Amino acid sequence: MKPLLLMQTGDAPPAIQQELANFEQMFLQQGNIATDRVHIVHVLAGETPLPPTDYCGVVITGSAAMVTERLPWSEQAAEWLRQAMRIKLPIFGVCYGHQLLAYALGGEVGYHPQGMEVGTLDIELLPAAHLDKRLAALPSRFKANLIHSQSVLTPPPGAEVLARSQQDACQILRYGENALTTQFHPEFNGAIMQHYLSWLSELEPAKQQTYQLKQQQVSDTPFSQLLLQDFVASLGARQPMAG
Repeated sequence: MKPLLLMQTGDAPPAIQQELANFEQMFLQQGNIATDRVHIVHVLAGETPLPPTDYCGVVITGSAAMVTERLPWSEQAAEWLRQAMRIKLPIFGVCYGHQLLAYALGGEVGYHPQGMEVGTLDIELLPAAHLDKRLAALPSRFKANLIHSQSVLTPPPGAEVLARSQQDACQILRYGENALTTQFHPEFNGAIMQHYLSWLSELEPAKQQTYQLKQQQVSDTPFSQLLLQDFVASLGARQPMAG
């Protein structure tokens, strides 16, 4: 059976790696991904995935990089994703992965005019979402954890917008039956979001009060996590149930 590709496009800040986990571990844990069914490729570090035909699907992580920097590894990953879309490989992109696929297919990515969107926030499904079976278990409004400065400003041709937040109009994008991407982080639990807000407080002392208020609103986000887990389960890459 073909493995699931975890395309790692970045790393968590060192303090979060030491206290909790790096991105690949977050996805394995929150997505219930079986370690013997996954091929982790750290494209930021110069690693190269196998051809798309060698995988049953791909999950693309977030990154501290910006898609608009057009870094060589990112441009190579974008070309790989274009090839993957041509064969209709199942794709689940998160944050940077969400933006990278949109960019790869001709969408516009850039800094959001309202600045960084961060914290545990409300996501609202749009009417088109009710036609997608992958979102059938989600309520019309649910909580998700976010941290991003860039956004999909204009979706590419053929993409459907399925959800929004108060700030960002493109929280979930659908590309037919094979690809779904989210601006929010289904791999972040409440503890990870708390640590990110603490990290931001240290980086930006002038905004400490704002981040402390956001910390009071942090929670786990089981519905967003369910999207990731259902994608993994649909490919047979789920960790076996205990007992």
